[in-house]
Amino acid sequence: MNNLMKELEPGVIFAQPWNEKGLPPFEHITTADYEPAILRAMDVHHREIDEIVSQEDAPTFENTILRLERSGELLNRVLNVFYPMLSACADDEMMAISTRLAPLLAEHSSAITLNEELWHRVKWVCDHFDASCHDTEDQMLLKKTREAFERSGATLEGEDREKYRALSKQLTELTLKFEQNHLKATSSIEMWLTGDDLDGLPETAVEAAAVAAKEKGREGEYLITLHAPSYMPFMKYSARRDLRRRLYLLYNTQCTAGEFDNTQLTKDIANTRLAIARLMGCSTYAQYRLQYSMAQTPQRVMDMLEQLKEAYAPAMRQEMHQLAEFAASIEHERLTLMPWDYAYYANKQKEALFDLNDEELRPFFPLESVISGVFGLATRLYGLHFIENRDAQRFNPEVKVYTVNDENGAYVGTLYTDFFPRDTKQSGAWMTNFGEQWADASGMDHRPIVSLTMNFTRPTPSRPSLLTYGEVNTFLHEFGHALHSLLSRCKYVSTSGTNVYRDFVEMPSQFHENYLRQPDFLNSFARHYLTGDCIPQSLIDKVQASSQYGAGYACLRQLGFGYLDMAWHMITEPYQGQPNSLERSAMKPVQIFEPVDGCMTSTQFGHIFSGGYAAGYYGYKWAEMLDADAFSRMEEEGIFNRDTAADLVRCILSRGSSDEAMTLYEQFCGRPPRIDAMLRRDGIIPQNE
Repeated sequence: MNNLMKELEPGVIFAQPWNEKGLPPFEHITTADYEPAILRAMDVHHREIDEIVSQEDAPTFENTILRLERSGELLNRVLNVFYPMLSACADDEMMAISTRLAPLLAEHSSAITLNEELWHRVKWVCDHFDASCHDTEDQMLLKKTREAFERSGATLEGEDREKYRALSKQLTELTLKFEQNHLKATSSIEMWLTGDDLDGLPETAVEAAAVAAKEKGREGEYLITLHAPSYMPFMKYSARRDLRRRLYLLYNTQCTAGEFDNTQLTKDIANTRLAIARLMGCSTYAQYRLQYSMAQTPQRVMDMLEQLKEAYAPAMRQEMHQLAEFAASIEHERLTLMPWDYAYYANKQKEALFDLNDEELRPFFPLESVISGVFGLATRLYGLHFIENRDAQRFNPEVKVYTVNDENGAYVGTLYTDFFPRDTKQSGAWMTNFGEQWADASGMDHRPIVSLTMNFTRPTPSRPSLLTYGEVNTFLHEFGHALHSLLSRCKYVSTSGTNVYRDFVEMPSQFHENYLRQPDFLNSFARHYLTGDCIPQSLIDKVQASSQYGAGYACLRQLGFGYLDMAWHMITEPYQGQPNSLERSAMKPVQIFEPVDGCMTSTQFGHIFSGGYAAGYYGYKWAEMLDADAFSRMEEEGIFNRDTAADLVRCILSRGSSDEAMTLYEQFCGRPPRIDAMLRRDGIIPQNE
């Protein structure tokens, strides 16, 4: 088969049989394959749609909704590889392909949802649907299909349909340009240091900076970049306030000017979204978007943000007052704290209060041990086992592939892990799928192919990759998304795994973060990378004692992003002002520091401008309420209680969107969610309230 693949015309590899699990043959997929494969797959998909529309039989759930759901399989197969590679291996050629194809893919999507004959068939099924003959998942598929058409302009008529088509294409091009600018800016910005500039930095950060410089051919110097494993330790530990300020400004002025300027794009994207919302009869994009969410309305979102602001703002003010007093005590002068000061002084104050330095924890979190611990959590809770598949083809030599089986040895799915930064890789961390879980017409269960992508601290010549506490938390978060996909047991791609409302999708991921504060979990894997000693109980006690530190600051900072997101997507007229003005006004209710001239969040806010969270960033706090409340059941019944974990799988992790999100949540908790558990966890209200 390998020799055959090498001889195939560009793109044909995606139409060939892969292995029995459907794993992509990465060693035989070249960049030149994507464009012809996508173009060919779009043609195939169009023919499939034509076959649905041209049927003489009256529309039914089976001959219209199901056939529509199962159409485009070849296109999905290509895009399920192309898009993850565009995020993880985005060289100039991949970006150029994406730029060429984005408008074509947008047009392809619009051609389907704006196909009047197809919409009439879908609407006929909706109007004549007998729910008693179908299970809940069928009903949800029908609902999601109808919503997808309505959300994408199917109910529009005449010129409005063409306007929607043009606006959709325009929005795709704008968001792609925003994303590419951000990636290029992040990868291009560097801060070079000499040995005199390293005061306060721990050995791990110094060595990583030296290795990064050496890779650039500048041995004897030190390189700090905007990638998290480089940026965050510097801001936390550097005693050089001038250099912290310099790095902060480099980070927070990216994409505000020059070659990769996103300033105009923020307005263009927001205004295009507003135009789409108006076409759909909504006054704002937030109103249009939130119809398809748990929150449902902008008012409910704003009410939640306001409720959290009122609850956490007093704690934030007290924290910042105490931090300013602490900074003055060690500097012997009164400082006006600036955003480049927070991580540095907070780290020192935390160490003084709890005798805990994050660098003390790092030796107990070598990546291989953390992998064992995180995978072990899934074994302990859900009976999953992860076996490295050394024969599977990988898209990068650093990637590892795992076969996931249940406790009876049955195949559950495949997991790819990609842990370290690259110049061609987006910053941050995310989970995606090379293949979704679904059941075909014969009832065969197609298991998911999941990818976890991170940007963790790299190993150096003298030590393995040693993670920070925050990086371990990120791993647990993304692994929670992976479990949501791996444990899925649904009939349809559209309802399986993480294909749920944006303000529900973060609940399983954040739920699993709770385990990092549990001694039994830490004791299961945290071993010193040199001695093999277990993490001392004294360190665990300090972790628990410090778990509520900075909760007010953390919440207000997150709320600021939520307010900013809503401000951009609650405009009722095209925005012609300066993005910085809108940003400062939006974030003022939860402002922690005085704004810094020239700095802006919007121009690098990929979550809302290119990442799918427009009018949805509040979902992180919404899901935090859900995860804390749901985890309180685990705490009551035993955090490793297999029966309770089985309920979580049965009610939520296996169900995708096969039922309403609130229904699934209430099936697990037995009631609607409450905010109290989150407030108790953060120390905002006493434990006994």
